[in-house]
Amino acid sequence: MTSQGSGPTIGQAVLRAGSTVSEAHAAVVLLHGRGAQAGDMIELSERFRLEGVAYLSMQAPGNTWYPFTFLHPVEQNEPSLTFALQSMQRVLGVLQDEGISSDRTMLLGFSQGGCLALEYAARHPVRYGGVVGLSAGLVGPPGTVWDTEDSLDGTPVFLGCSDVDTHIPRERVVESAEALGRMGGNVDMRFYDGMPHTINLDEMEMVGEMVGEMKGLKKSD
Repeated sequence: MTSQGSGPTIGQAVLRAGSTVSEAHAAVVLLHGRGAQAGDMIELSERFRLEGVAYLSMQAPGNTWYPFTFLHPVEQNEPSLTFALQSMQRVLGVLQDEGISSDRTMLLGFSQGGCLALEYAARHPVRYGGVVGLSAGLVGPPGTVWDTEDSLDGTPVFLGCSDVDTHIPRERVVESAEALGRMGGNVDMRFYDGMPHTINLDEMEMVGEMVGEMKGLKKSD
């Protein structure tokens, strides 16, 4: 089941699939890449879709979350970056209001959307059901330091990327894994030899396992 919803509590179009939020035991928030659309991530979710899970795919204005690359100075990507992060916060707030806590919510994005998912988790570290950045890294120019006193508290974190991705430097993926690990994330980082800027079967299987771990949790009252 796929539907589209928008409203003052979310503030932008969100495609929905799987169980309704009111009936779901867990949720996956999906974030598309630059130039893509929310529907692309809904289609992707069919590969790891399980009953009892709500899938919410957010749509970026103009199909782009922020104007420059994630390696540009942060201020050059404002105010778009802040708007995108605030939009995520509103969606997560709706889920929590419906009884789906952060530890049963996965943040999953590809490319620019993956960078956004990782950046949100780094800025708002709590125990999530999972954080997945596919072909992605934390936002900021070379030399950026990501530190916080708050903790991801054992959140499963998966980073998957080509070892020769022209958009995502290998060293930034490593830096992101190290930073999220310092924040208390349980990080699994995988590089794939010679893979283009795409998503592969191994990554989808890993995501499916992570979603499955959330599925059996009971919904909060």
